[in-house]
Amino acid sequence: MTLNRSCAAALLSSLLLPAAHAASLRVTLSNELPTARASETVTIPWSEVNKALPGALIQRLAVKDANGKPVPYQVTNVAPLAKDPQNVGAAYGELIFQHSFKAGEKSVTYTVETTDSVTQAFPVQAYARYVQERLDDFAWENDKLAHRTYGPALMAPAPPGSGKEVLQTSGLDLWFKRVPYPIVDRWYNKGHDHYHHDEGEGMDMYNVGKSRGAGGTGIWDGKTLYTSVNYAGWKILANGPVRTIFELRYDAWDAAGTPVTEVKRFTVDAGHYLDRIDSTFEFKDKASLTVAVGLNKTPSDKGEQPDIEVFRDAADGTLLQWIKQKTKGEFGTAIILPGATEFTQDALNHLVLAPVKPGQALRYYAGGAWNRSGEITSAAQWKAYVADAARRARSPIKVSLQAQP
Repeated sequence: MTLNRSCAAALLSSLLLPAAHAASLRVTLSNELPTARASETVTIPWSEVNKALPGALIQRLAVKDANGKPVPYQVTNVAPLAKDPQNVGAAYGELIFQHSFKAGEKSVTYTVETTDSVTQAFPVQAYARYVQERLDDFAWENDKLAHRTYGPALMAPAPPGSGKEVLQTSGLDLWFKRVPYPIVDRWYNKGHDHYHHDEGEGMDMYNVGKSRGAGGTGIWDGKTLYTSVNYAGWKILANGPVRTIFELRYDAWDAAGTPVTEVKRFTVDAGHYLDRIDSTFEFKDKASLTVAVGLNKTPSDKGEQPDIEVFRDAADGTLLQWIKQKTKGEFGTAIILPGATEFTQDALNHLVLAPVKPGQALRYYAGGAWNRSGEITSAAQWKAYVADAARRARSPIKVSLQAQP
């Protein structure tokens, strides 16, 4: 799916970039899977771009495929207040773009070049924002799917006579899209009543309540699930057009006598129905705890009388659902928790389990798809998509770099 940090570290040790200035940076992508891999996200440390193209400016850059066609890219900003008198990109983290491998395509090359003219802005395909005007919601989306979760204002008590909504949950919501363009701002601007109806762009019909929603977490002690409340803080680290990264912080909660905190880092890539989530838990006096990642048992809209199928695959640590509704179509939800082999449930959720150590990130993938979006229209297709995503996570693409004179 994406190049993870360990792969990036291995990459750096094998780079062969000469000291002389280059005209371009040649990027070779290698793929070991025989199947097609749509929207693979490529990350290259900006420090390596600057070695090959000293003084390169992110707004005067081109990333070109093997046919010389420019493709969308972004550069992350990891130190926005950093001073950079030598123009070495001190504030920048990674150059990011995507390639879709055809079935059987094993290798492909791109070039990174500087340009004389300013590169026009690319269409936004991944986006996140804090929604203060809707009781501290935090919302995010790509071209396939949108989500939200809930902040402090929503769980605050309602003043007498205010009619304010009150909900205490750290579950993750789904908003199903029928269009590839961004809808989060449009739907919030239309108002709460509108986005619960499909007016041509999709709708919010997923039920979260007190459940884990589609990919929320908790601590499992063998009998009971202990969960956090609404997120307490947020931070956006990158915001499209290709990849969005943000963090949500959850204050300490009691897990059978053990105080636990959590920070969830979301990586949202264009072209994917599943987001990557890295959850880091902090706790003391225990070597490890068991984390449960869940899917709501009753996720359909009100009055839909759903037929819900649940699938579990211990080989991939996969838990998924396919929900057939009475009038609003069918949809799937899924979790991939690599290395997990144990499943359970409580009154609200289907759960997949994994041990976690304090301070060590637990990586998983979560999301969903709606048949009325037109791409994934059956349980069989959803199962195949999720299985393919698990294979891609196990076999990341390999990236090598070479400066070209």
